Amino acid sequence: MITLQSIKEAKSSFKDFIKTTYLDYSPRLSNEYGANIYLKREDKQIVRSYKIRWAFNLINSLPDEEKKSGIVCASAWNHAQWVAITCRELQIKWTIFMPLTTPEQKVYKTKKFGGEFVDVVLMWDTFDEALSWARDFEKQYQATFVHPFDDERIITGQATVWLEIIEQFEWKWNIDYIICPIGWGGLISWMISIFAWTNTKIIWVEPLWAPTLKHSIDAWEIRTLHKIDTFVDWAAVKRPWDKTFEIVKNAKVPIYLSPENRICSTIMEYLKEDWLVLEPAWALSSDILKDREVQEMIKWKNVVLIVSWWNFDFERLPEVKERSLKYEWLKRYFLISFPQRPGALKEFLSYLWSDDDITRFEYLKKSNKEKAPAFVWIQTSHKDNFLILSEKLKHAWIHFEDITDNDMYFDLLI
Repeated sequence: MITLQSIKEAKSSFKDFIKTTYLDYSPRLSNEYGANIYLKREDKQIVRSYKIRWAFNLINSLPDEEKKSGIVCASAWNHAQWVAITCRELQIKWTIFMPLTTPEQKVYKTKKFGGEFVDVVLMWDTFDEALSWARDFEKQYQATFVHPFDDERIITGQATVWLEIIEQFEWKWNIDYIICPIGWGGLISWMISIFAWTNTKIIWVEPLWAPTLKHSIDAWEIRTLHKIDTFVDWAAVKRPWDKTFEIVKNAKVPIYLSPENRICSTIMEYLKEDWLVLEPAWALSSDILKDREVQEMIKWKNVVLIVSWWNFDFERLPEVKERSLKYEWLKRYFLISFPQRPGALKEFLSYLWSDDDITRFEYLKKSNKEKAPAFVWIQTSHKDNFLILSEKLKHAWIHFEDITDNDMYFDLLI
């Protein structure tokens, strides 16, 4: 059973290996939303994520004979890294099976964190295949399999985040709201119990196109979403954990949904204003502050947001920027049918404002046609400029199509 005492014992076992991360007051967010907003800076952990808490708690709590027999697991994502650095700290031999399709950066980090205590085996193409090999290895060598999520020791380790928040508020119970993103649900599970006897209210956030827990709670049973937008990484899952759902299914906690493109704007704001690089899932807590209903709820209140960097892939930054501009209506993509005559382009340019910028223009003249389409990207500093441009093009009888919201075009181009 998970108890407050077991959470305190888990935290005590961390010693100096896992940091007690601080609450960072955010003047920017506080001024913008009229509240006292604090960030729980889990990006200050050694692996930039709160998840090291559960990995250490789970593995450290294993009986000595299981530690001696070695540990095995499968991973296609970051689970491997938390286990690797924990095994190095506890000096436990560990074997990890990863698909050949795992990004090279994650394989590199896993080997670096684990050092001499890790043996990385790359086999097959999918996580399911890697998992099958890990299970066979477990039986053959009597190794201990470490599950990536569905374990009470994982929930206990993650609950130390909430314990620290309470301690940092000096047990005065004057935390009005805590806002937390939802993935498989381990982090949120013990929020309900640990704050049950306080006046603290909880807000959970999921991506708009992956409302997994909300969908299941509304149905009063675990439901699997067959199609989701996976952009918000670990928060975009198809079903909640079994143990998680049993804990949270009767909780009367509001779940809000954040649109993926707006999340990108939130990421860019953190990068520009705070020099913090958040991955999409960890921008959820801050992004939901843009919801008017939430703004009214938190006015003049003490609010804590959970922030964790994890492993942001900087190759995604161009996509994040494009999706942000798209959401803010500061960049649009057009197909424009140009007359094939001299001066047509010059005429089109006269319709643009001085702060409009053509960032891409593709056109191929075809001598046997009167008109030919051009692919044009336009970026501006005022979203109303696009409404005016559309009216000018219609008035000039220039045929065009705004393809910005066509997902197939967007995926092809970005």
